[in-house]
Amino acid sequence: MRGAIASAGSAGIRVIMITGDSPVTARAIAEQLSLTVTQALTGPEPDALDETALLETLSGDVLFARTRPEQKMRIVAALQSQDQIVAMTGDGVNDAPALKQADIGVSMGIRGTDVARDASDLVLLDDNFATIVRAIGEGRRQFANVRKFVRYLLSSNAGEVIALMVNIAIGGPLVFLATQILWMNLVTDGVTAVALGLEKAEPDHMQHPPRDKHDAILGYRGIATIIVLGLYTGLSSLWIFFHLMDQGVDLARTTAFTAMVVFEKVSVFAFRSLRLPGSRIGWFSNPFLLCALALTLGAQVLAIYWPPLQTLLHTVPVGLAEWQWIALFAPPVLILPEAFKLLRVRGQRT
Repeated sequence: MRGAIASAGSAGIRVIMITGDSPVTARAIAEQLSLTVTQALTGPEPDALDETALLETLSGDVLFARTRPEQKMRIVAALQSQDQIVAMTGDGVNDAPALKQADIGVSMGIRGTDVARDASDLVLLDDNFATIVRAIGEGRRQFANVRKFVRYLLSSNAGEVIALMVNIAIGGPLVFLATQILWMNLVTDGVTAVALGLEKAEPDHMQHPPRDKHDAILGYRGIATIIVLGLYTGLSSLWIFFHLMDQGVDLARTTAFTAMVVFEKVSVFAFRSLRLPGSRIGWFSNPFLLCALALTLGAQVLAIYWPPLQTLLHTVPVGLAEWQWIALFAPPVLILPEAFKLLRVRGQRT
């Protein structure tokens, strides 16, 4: 319990004790849990405070004892008036109004009354506060992975769209055929994106304050990332396409098609964390992603060398020279984002 409260504090989550017990008992429990308390309000004392005084009191390390149901509900409402997300735990009938008022009501599954469970949003089956903290950590992991998943897919698709639009604008032959676009979106991107959604929690994910409740999945930084990466991958594949045009449109198209797939596979490493460099999270810490990369890159090799897929996708074998062009343009897709994240982390330490 003490460790869970400390973990909640490091994650920017404030814990306030509101109890019907005596202030002596409440202070003793707070001391055992290393919960800092500088002021204890008992019984009618909160009623003597107007809304401004109550909010000022709540800004400090306060404890509420001998608290009545209506007082608990008022405290929750006061915190919500400051645009805070409030979770309330309780197990008794007296806790039901506050559980209903809170943004997230959490009742005890073992000791909790039926009334408390009915009024709550979540039922804690083990009655353990540490489970709440672990659930918060899992929620942060899932939100971060959704953000990575969306940004990765949009960045990949942006490169394809930019290559096609620029190519059409200048009147060149189709850089990608319809079957090749379907291959990139359904076969290669989809498998990798699903594996990206299985990323483990980042090492410091519980050492940051909660995100703003209005925080967007993309945001300005995400949109900028999509545009920059899309421009690079789209224009790079288009350059390869026109550079090899003299050797035949089929070879040029196959090489550009393969280059786009490789760019998208390499870029996934940059999206494994939106804040930390790969060295902090471990380059090989997601075995699902490694398997997905091996599978999709292997499928792409078959797409350009196996006759049945050559016929389906209208590809031709590419030689060593073409692979060298792909290898030349692929590293910046990973190196530049990783360098940016590394510099930002170092800047935060200084």
